[in-house]
Amino acid sequence: MNIPSRRRLAAFAPWKIAAAFVLAGGVACAAPEKICVLTFDDACASHARTVAPLLTQYGFGATFFVCEYPGFENKTNYMTWAEIAELNKNGFEIGNHTLTHTHVGKLKPAQFAAELEAIETRCASNGIPRPVSFAYPGYATNSAALAVLRERGYQWARAGGGRAYRPAQDDPLTLPSVSGSGEKTDRLLGALQQAQAGEIVVVTFHGVPDLAHPKVGVPPETFRTYLDYLRDQHFTVIALRDLKKFVSPKK
Repeated sequence: MNIPSRRRLAAFAPWKIAAAFVLAGGVACAAPEKICVLTFDDACASHARTVAPLLTQYGFGATFFVCEYPGFENKTNYMTWAEIAELNKNGFEIGNHTLTHTHVGKLKPAQFAAELEAIETRCASNGIPRPVSFAYPGYATNSAALAVLRERGYQWARAGGGRAYRPAQDDPLTLPSVSGSGEKTDRLLGALQQAQAGEIVVVTFHGVPDLAHPKVGVPPETFRTYLDYLRDQHFTVIALRDLKKFVSPKK
């Protein structure tokens, strides 16, 4: 790892020095000034048909958390596994969101493990790498679920919280995020301003639009506003798995 010399550091203003490093578990990791992680839940059809082409146009990475949500057989609303496999081929991360979108607090550890395994098996049969990232349905977490995730080798798990991820203090298996749902842009654009001084903004989206659950969706024109902002403000926009390039998370 290349750590800048004291002479190079002296050329930075103090706030830029803080932003140039993410301090995690006592390890300083060179990182861009502003990092945003984009995540998309529920295997919505618009992920393959609207979101992925836009992300490719902007050169942004992202994680798509897939499940077989009730109604998954409706391919107007949800992706096919062939479309999910195509996302992987195009360089996006496929993450695990449980098979049935059941909150982890309603599952015994063995049941939770079975839900994870079902998605892992479907990924394997479609040529998709075993997921290393997980998203909690409904943002609900508990200690038993963390233990199962660790046992199965998951490195990152996204929860809620409405704030930036702080690698020096946050458990990577209960990683906070902010919501991008709805038509109003003020909340998310304000949250993105937290991406400084070693803090990373992780954004949760659902469909763009979300045909099955319109209330949590975002209109495509609003989504483009966010992409324009991220580009114009010189964010590094990545998938969740790619955080390992920049941070050594708190254990």
